[in-house]
Amino acid sequence: MTVQVGETLPNIELRVMGAEGPEAVQTADLFAGRKVILFAVPGAFTPGCSMTHLPGYVALADKIKAKGIDAIICTSVNDAFVMDAWGKAQNAEEIIMLADGLGHWAEAVGLTQDLAGPQLGLRSQRYAMLINDGQLELLNIDPKGIDLSSAETLLAAIS
Repeated sequence: MTVQVGETLPNIELRVMGAEGPEAVQTADLFAGRKVILFAVPGAFTPGCSMTHLPGYVALADKIKAKGIDAIICTSVNDAFVMDAWGKAQNAEEIIMLADGLGHWAEAVGLTQDLAGPQLGLRSQRYAMLINDGQLELLNIDPKGIDLSSAETLLAAIS
């Protein structure tokens, strides 16, 4: 079942790239006492994600943070090495590139999709969340395209 606005988000151990390699992080620690935008993509280095979705957040990161957002997080069912390389390729220094390598986060929030047809396996749906101290305040799921979860849409929602 998909998480609902007003719910406390689950605490899942995921990975970010650290100086010594992949490091474990708890989602509860990323969200605690902070206002966060988390957006998810089906896959790093895929066309829509690389040409539009992540670049939009990179371009608007300063404006988003100026509206009181403490962190912008991008997650995908990819490993920390891939997420780190993708973030570097996209100049995403202002974005936390959060690896959901096993899809545990996507499953826990009920936002998976089966892309076995094109041999991509179980992936995350495309969505964006506004999270306030671990509570879900806004959830925009994109069944097709990037309109509902774009940086522009989330910036307008927090204005």
